[in-house]
Amino acid sequence: MDTKQKSGKIISLGIQHMLAMYGGAVIVPLIVGGAVGLDPVALAALVSIDLAACGLATLLQAWKNRFFGIGLPIVMGCTFTAVSPMIIIGKSYGMPGICGAILVAGLVVLLLSTFFGKIVHLFPPVVVGTVVMIIGITLIPVAINNLGGGQGAKGFGSAQNLMLGFGVLLLIIVMNRWLKGFMRTISVLVSIIAGTIAAAFMGMVDFSNVAKAGWFHLIEPFSFGMPTFHTDAILAMSIVGVVSMIETTGVYLALSEICGRKITDKDMEHGYRAEGLAILVGGFFNAFPYTTFSQNVGLVQMTRVKTRSVAIVCGIALIILGLIPKIGALTTIIPNAVIGGATLAMFGMVIASGVRMLGKVDFGRQENLLIVACSVGIGLGVTVQPDLFAKFPGIIQILTNNGIVSGSIAALILNLVFNVGRKKDQEIVHPEAITGQTVAETSAAKS
Repeated sequence: MDTKQKSGKIISLGIQHMLAMYGGAVIVPLIVGGAVGLDPVALAALVSIDLAACGLATLLQAWKNRFFGIGLPIVMGCTFTAVSPMIIIGKSYGMPGICGAILVAGLVVLLLSTFFGKIVHLFPPVVVGTVVMIIGITLIPVAINNLGGGQGAKGFGSAQNLMLGFGVLLLIIVMNRWLKGFMRTISVLVSIIAGTIAAAFMGMVDFSNVAKAGWFHLIEPFSFGMPTFHTDAILAMSIVGVVSMIETTGVYLALSEICGRKITDKDMEHGYRAEGLAILVGGFFNAFPYTTFSQNVGLVQMTRVKTRSVAIVCGIALIILGLIPKIGALTTIIPNAVIGGATLAMFGMVIASGVRMLGKVDFGRQENLLIVACSVGIGLGVTVQPDLFAKFPGIIQILTNNGIVSGSIAALILNLVFNVGRKKDQEIVHPEAITGQTVAETSAAKS
């Protein structure tokens, strides 16, 4: 293969990686921005900022040097485990509060990067799986409200909204049942596009914001205001950062096996440090905390192209898209019902990911059952009734007024109580627990 052909293949595969993560990437700003009450213009700007920040974060991870970057074909995006905490923070403190919490979480990840491998045993599958499941459970009401047309919207739960939402969900299911390879990978993106086209024929799409949007705009730091710092928000986002580091560990291990490259503790440290920098980038641009997108791992396995060049092309393409306001505006025309149908599947997958992680736990031991039962019970209970501890001192409410924080702390403490010193249960999340592939499947793909 000559240089032109090789370059053409790398570029096409890089764009393919961008398409694989695009649907998940734009859903996050649409959900969070909508929940905190951003108008269509601000929402379009947030989408553009997010795309550019995703690209910059991807380049940080691909740029392997003596300080940061693991140098594997990794694509970075905002994890869905951060969506629910950001909505809660945004409703209380606005986008500046989200920004401040993300900045501090980035510093926490940077500080932990040097010795995270030594403390990862404190976060075994029983803890991480429980936390991820709690986060997923708190996200489902967001998806259902959107599926109905948006909470408080005129015509909430109308036949049109329900038909659109469940139609999108059905298309995702059909594509995952009967299609394979890349088309299955982009099933969410295709379903969102199809749902939006259907909504346009139903007269539910307004293109005016797209027509008004410009063709080029530079991304500015702190465009939604200077960050504000709140203890409860920082604690919630820092927990998300630690959970993301554990999930990232699985992605690193899976990709190293797929790529046939042995990674050292130093490589892992550089990867964690790049993730911390990526989170800081998100906070600096009023965007989101960024971590590895596990769905792109499957794409690396499918294409068998294991060079980081594809990630670099993907990162550059995302930055270019982020600088084009019309692209951001185009995403804002997607009706709430379409978003709800897509996110019902995606947020449900967060719960399923937590369940899959818990599949590595020995539930023959009553103690592990109690850890999950009590932690989920506390987390969900506080989410449903946030005023339960309203009469407690403020310092205690920092830990109790957020279901994700209280459930996560409960899981961590109960694990220390029941499982401290038990080597059998103190294992990190394995790559197949994150990516859904077994070592046997990886070996078959390499042969």
